Amino acid sequence: MNIKETFTKHLFDLQDQICRSLEDVDGKAKFVEDAWEREGGGGGKTRVIANGKVFEKGGVNTSIVHGELPDSFKEKFGVDEANFYACGLSLVIHPKSPKVPTVHANWRYFEMYDGKGSIVKQWFGGGSDLTPYYLVEEDAVHFHQVMKNMCDKHNTYYYPEFKKACDSYFFNSHRDETRGIGGIFYDYLQKDKNMSWEKLLAFQIDAGNCFLEAYIPIVEKHKQETYTEEQKYWQEIRRGRYVEFNLLHDRGTHFGIKTKGRTESILMSLPSTVRWDYDFQTEKDSEEAKLIQVLMNPREWV
Repeated sequence: MNIKETFTKHLFDLQDQICRSLEDVDGKAKFVEDAWEREGGGGGKTRVIANGKVFEKGGVNTSIVHGELPDSFKEKFGVDEANFYACGLSLVIHPKSPKVPTVHANWRYFEMYDGKGSIVKQWFGGGSDLTPYYLVEEDAVHFHQVMKNMCDKHNTYYYPEFKKACDSYFFNSHRDETRGIGGIFYDYLQKDKNMSWEKLLAFQIDAGNCFLEAYIPIVEKHKQETYTEEQKYWQEIRRGRYVEFNLLHDRGTHFGIKTKGRTESILMSLPSTVRWDYDFQTEKDSEEAKLIQVLMNPREWV
């Protein structure tokens, strides 16, 4: 089995599937594709949706890049010369309504080669995480239950480990709070005595395939709900925290920039409208304060 070819094909199929489903949910906006090529090797398909009934801005992007390993990564891996191949699908969806959560997901695969073209490093990475503006506990339970069910099919160790890693990774240390209510996150996933590369590939494919089951019911549940100007204001305050994480802490953003990926595609994750109010405070015992308490004290949902 050629893992690279199989997973790359899966990414393009998954991109089509997710885009169709999101268009159906929105009922108005359509994805616009921008195919691009990378000077050093490879390229991708950036697909963006904007100004819809449900989705204010979002992107579902595939990226297949390869060539000489950038100097910063040669130093990291302790090599003088090496080539690489990295493929992935990354998505971020920012709904118009503050009642509908933002969602992020990413599934990727990486290979590094020596001078003879032999693989010397390879791994899978990815995950899905939910960022609500108002906490609805049933939504959090649903999202996490879908992730747990998928993980348990492959390895019962995965969900608790990847849930913990998600809470740890998507953490704004300068704010002392998580970005959202989490999900799963994993990186440098390699074969071991229990999981062959074939089993890991099956897991990675299922991780992407369960995304719509986890997210779409939540969108459908809340997309018709009314909201106030104050609630929209709060959404934009919280979007500021989202931007802070992506620019300050996110390894995927940093990797894309350092490997000379396409800047427009990398920064597609940023929302259209954001607020930074000086020393913004929530009212005591408000719904906004309830969310902050959970972000500062991550919970077990399933």
